[in-house]
Amino acid sequence: MGCVLLATLGSLGDLHPYLAVGKALVARGECVRLATSIDYRSRVEAAGLEFAPLAPSIAELGERSRIARRFFAGWRGPRRLIGAMVTAPLARACADLRAAMQGAVLAVSHPLTAALPLLAETRQLPWLSSVLSPYSFFSMSEPSMIPRLEWLRRLPRVGRWPHAPVLGLVRGEVRRWERPLHALRADLGLPPVAGALLMGGQFSPRGTLALFDPLLASSQPDWPAHTRVCGAALHDADEPQGMAGESEAELEHFLASGPPPLVFALGSSAVWLARDYWTHVIAACETLGHRGLLLTGEPPRQPLPTGVAAFDYLPYSRVFPRAAAVIHQAGAGTLAFALRSGRPQLLTPAGFDQPDNAARAARLGVGRVLPLRRAHSTARLVRELRVLLGDSSYARVAAQTADRLRGIDGAAAAAQHIIRAMSPSAVRQAPAARSLNV
Repeated sequence: MGCVLLATLGSLGDLHPYLAVGKALVARGECVRLATSIDYRSRVEAAGLEFAPLAPSIAELGERSRIARRFFAGWRGPRRLIGAMVTAPLARACADLRAAMQGAVLAVSHPLTAALPLLAETRQLPWLSSVLSPYSFFSMSEPSMIPRLEWLRRLPRVGRWPHAPVLGLVRGEVRRWERPLHALRADLGLPPVAGALLMGGQFSPRGTLALFDPLLASSQPDWPAHTRVCGAALHDADEPQGMAGESEAELEHFLASGPPPLVFALGSSAVWLARDYWTHVIAACETLGHRGLLLTGEPPRQPLPTGVAAFDYLPYSRVFPRAAAVIHQAGAGTLAFALRSGRPQLLTPAGFDQPDNAARAARLGVGRVLPLRRAHSTARLVRELRVLLGDSSYARVAAQTADRLRGIDGAAAAAQHIIRAMSPSAVRQAPAARSLNV
């Protein structure tokens, strides 16, 4: 029996959705191989999936706070990310993917696994693309919030202006960053393309799995053909062994010892940008007279006052619904859990797709936005949280939103689409060659 190959690179936020989809496929009797950084081997195997290594490793990139500062650094950050995760390790990634493709009957790519579509095309291996947020579509009919270009949203729109020319410049810049990918196409004997492979060129003519909730975005005319909005694919176990008994006891004791706390989380990547953020968070909790629960990624470096607790990690599904409000970075996975919690949110995006995710959540009415670079301020945190907690409409809409998302299982929906794509009739009817939407 052949296997389904899932491939992903990045943070835990990029890993967890594919673990969820893989587990859903296994539950339906499919064999699943997940290719990703060697650092995640234990997590993949704990989920019951076959592991395949895919360069680069996270460890080789360097110390985590330094990586975060480099990758979240304005316009230079995405270029550095693409260089470190895609172009520099390209030869090793190709070798890893060739090995991982052995015995595969269908592959699913992540936006950073840019070599997979090229290798799949040369091997005539059916593949589907996937995205974790609406931002990845770079739609003109529903423009995304581009980091550091938030002012574009305040300008009046006249047809495709002003977004089309700005996005054209972005595409041109990305194409320069990805020159090794175009050289690989030539080496593989594939025809050249004029556009950016990491933007429009990442999408499969067989279909794209949109692993985000339909409340965040509906299908647009310029989305890739055969896109399926599956819903968020949720996986909520950070460590293979789950929560330690001691941590679980500490959590339950804290939650039971007073009113619901403000829960602060920065995901698995933006958390390394925190620096003095936690100091301001603690001061804001004290000023507001609220208890606080901090998910800090590492042990706190300062004494905690009464009413404030900190944990390296806790499952979001366990703590978000028990919060007075959730303050988070608007990563795709964190946001999915926050929307299902029914609690009001203060969204503190740091970069990449997070500002766009935050803007979409705010438009739903579940919360407010304070960019992380501005949240290193006790006064700003206090001001925003006072408004959030003082206006009952945020809590009301948050509860309604959670009700609307009840029953949406993105992993199950994606698994069903993948199984259908493997059927003989789907393979016969699929386009014989890739048609790049660049």
